[in-house]
Amino acid sequence: MKVFLAGFNIDTDVLRQMQEKSGRRQDITPEVICAAYARISRDPRPVNEIRQDARNEVERSRKSNSTIIFKMGHHSVAEHAVFNLDILEVSRFAMEELEKFRLCSYTEKSQRYITLDNDFVVPEEIKNTCFEEMFISMIEQQNKAYFKLFERLKEYIFEKHAQLAKDPKNHNLLEGWAKEDARYVTALATHSQVGQTINARNLELLLRRFASHPLSEIKQLGISIYNQIASIAPSIVIFNEANERDLKTYPGLKKAAKELLAKVPLKLAPGTQQNVQLVEFTKNGDLAVAAALLHAATELTYEDCRVVAEKLSQEEQKMLFKNVWENMQFYDSMLREFEYTNLTFNIVLSAACFGQLKRHRMSTISAQEYDPNLGVTVPESVKETGMEKYFQEIIDKTNAVYNNISREIPIAAPYILTNAHRKRVLLRLNARELYHISRLREDTHSQWDIRNIAAGMSQKAKQVMPLTFACIGGKDKYSEIYKNLYGRLPKVTQAVLPQPRSIT
Repeated sequence: MKVFLAGFNIDTDVLRQMQEKSGRRQDITPEVICAAYARISRDPRPVNEIRQDARNEVERSRKSNSTIIFKMGHHSVAEHAVFNLDILEVSRFAMEELEKFRLCSYTEKSQRYITLDNDFVVPEEIKNTCFEEMFISMIEQQNKAYFKLFERLKEYIFEKHAQLAKDPKNHNLLEGWAKEDARYVTALATHSQVGQTINARNLELLLRRFASHPLSEIKQLGISIYNQIASIAPSIVIFNEANERDLKTYPGLKKAAKELLAKVPLKLAPGTQQNVQLVEFTKNGDLAVAAALLHAATELTYEDCRVVAEKLSQEEQKMLFKNVWENMQFYDSMLREFEYTNLTFNIVLSAACFGQLKRHRMSTISAQEYDPNLGVTVPESVKETGMEKYFQEIIDKTNAVYNNISREIPIAAPYILTNAHRKRVLLRLNARELYHISRLREDTHSQWDIRNIAAGMSQKAKQVMPLTFACIGGKDKYSEIYKNLYGRLPKVTQAVLPQPRSIT
């Protein structure tokens, strides 16, 4: 066996310093990796030798990439080129568009841990219009409210958790709790920054979508990203312009929906809104998972496994599931067989909460626009400190500005809305992914807003699939859940950090 390290991420400042010392090199590009790996299927030589050829003939490698990726249609070759992007001074609103791309990695500036300043985006659509002064004034009022709430909430939290506050080491934690609730009054126009890791195939998709987007900030973000990578990898990021599919599909769908709804008017009952609704799920989901588990452990067809599962008693089915969980720790993922059952939730949640839920990209998430008619999420701490009236006054003023802008420039109006404002989200996921969300988001250390949403999903899932979700819950409750199932605590696996070593 032979294994060679073909490459890894290197800071561009390091590459620049290397070129200053040794001169500019043409082979410092991820394109050579793509070209080499693309030839593996048809070139009998060892891949490390193919890579050497690709480095020696960069222009030939680029032509090869263009042919293989775009003429022959093997787009997966572009996935071998990976880029790390520093993205700064974009709005929280634009960040939602950036983070829609699921096969990427993101680490974003957290408004829960960092004290916000007064930096924000004024959308190009609003600049030099009669709304610009109104927009800026409202943002300034929101930011002033943020600092006022932060100071009051900090005082309240330090008093409420006086025992923790005695130790200065806990002060950052307690201040963080105050920040995460104060931020509910800040706008989606607030600056954020993110580190993004993305492969070339997904980057090209992002660039096409951004070029077709109606918002100026999104368009400019796409242009700025393209300008950073165009000269480095011209052969694997080619289609980066606006296209009919992205330009017209959703506007056309919106127009069609409006026409259809006019023919089928709905009478909505007031006060029936729920934050979490289970709207669809796999019928007999417990049986589907049980059959999948039997399929993995036998040589029977799935149809036969389903027949067996249906004939098992409730206790026998439970035994099968308990066998799956017996040797698990709270950090272990559920078996892949749990992906054979699905659930769809309709969720009404705040912008602050959506910022966390959208991170779970192995689910299917489609979201509507923010809608002030859905109300706002007010942190309990704001109510308990007597600041709810003040909070609501800022929200009411925000809504008035939103309505004014929306009548003339609807596309830019959401920038003024706050982290407290809500939207509807349709979320589809399998049982394995819901377990992951529950472990992470129902944990006591998780933020309260997403914790409430995750708990709501878990509760409804257990009602329709009691066996599949018998072990669901946050990390902090895992020992209790396990004890209820087995009558004993789980064996604790001691985590030992291994030392780097060479094995021969």
